[in-house]
Amino acid sequence: MNRKWSVVAVAGLLAMAGCSSDLPADTGTPGTTGASKDAGAKSEFFDQALYERQTKSRSTAAEGPADKPWEQMISPELVDTAKFAKPGGDYHLCFSNAAVNNPWRQVGFTTMKEEVKLHPEITKFTVLDAEAKDDKQISDIQSFASQGCSALIVSPNTTATLTPAIEAACKTNVPVIVFDRGVNSTCPVTFIHPIGGFAFGADGAEFLKEKVKAGGKVLALRILPGVDVLEQRWAAANEIFSGSELKVVGVEFTDGDAAKTKSIVNDYIQREGQIDGVWMDAGATAVAAVEAFQDAGVPIPAFVGEDQQDFLRMWADQKMTAVAPTYPTYQWRTPVIAALQVLNGRQVPKEWVLPQPKVTQDTLQSFLRQDMPPLHYAMCGCESMAGYPAPWK
Repeated sequence: MNRKWSVVAVAGLLAMAGCSSDLPADTGTPGTTGASKDAGAKSEFFDQALYERQTKSRSTAAEGPADKPWEQMISPELVDTAKFAKPGGDYHLCFSNAAVNNPWRQVGFTTMKEEVKLHPEITKFTVLDAEAKDDKQISDIQSFASQGCSALIVSPNTTATLTPAIEAACKTNVPVIVFDRGVNSTCPVTFIHPIGGFAFGADGAEFLKEKVKAGGKVLALRILPGVDVLEQRWAAANEIFSGSELKVVGVEFTDGDAAKTKSIVNDYIQREGQIDGVWMDAGATAVAAVEAFQDAGVPIPAFVGEDQQDFLRMWADQKMTAVAPTYPTYQWRTPVIAALQVLNGRQVPKEWVLPQPKVTQDTLQSFLRQDMPPLHYAMCGCESMAGYPAPWK
């Protein structure tokens, strides 16, 4: 990976991680954290109430079709949408997209477009790409006011800055549906998202707590500081590690750079002699981290990755002990489905919480797709869609 790609990748990884707020000031220097700074100390981003809520959601059975997790909902509180009902079809859906600047968003957007094709009642689908720029997205949302949209779907670039534009859109007679990242307002008809960052972090940490022996050494690899959903992932993991007999020997920022990831892992292998587990807050450089152990000629420890095909293939090929928490790309199907439900006057959840499954050893083979690109996300929910797999290649 060259440095030019790495800089772009870091920006993209923010979107891939589903960031749901503006980027706060940095809380440290990437790559220099070490064990002493973050390991064990309770994160300022740890929210006990939200942590408990997401923990409960992880074990709550979702309502909806068993084979369609993008239509499922966890503990829904339904709201009436009769005032938006426009039965009869001939719908014009409008979509303000934060960006398509990384594989996660590219897989998701492709899935959304294929979902639209499944509904002949949608006769026009207009998309404006904000190119990860708040000012452009604000302008895009404003421009939709004169384009005759039946419903407006928004994936906000950032939270606070986009909130006024969303609130202005809500004052029209067009239903507004927000997904992926949220805004600081309850005005959208529904906000669609998976369970959240605490759930992701906990899935990985609990796995290592189970698989790594007491006293085992764990290395935590993070992308960069200050991004709320990533901070939540680490806050949950740190909470679990602090209550275990595992020793977190380092908490390091990789900048999402494969070469830097390898260097960090190699340094810890040399320093500690043995690493028994690796926890990651996102899996984009998971394969690079695994390769560092291979290059050093030492056993690959228990690993936390994500659901990209390159990691899943490495896991299967090397017979690793691993788990892959997910931020499922199938969520891109749900806003289209929600929009149609609203336009037909059907109730929808005010907060539409989708299940957030993880890939385990038991389910690994079912998610492997040898014919798909390395950075294709397994949880696309797209395999049964017409035309698969061509649009995703």
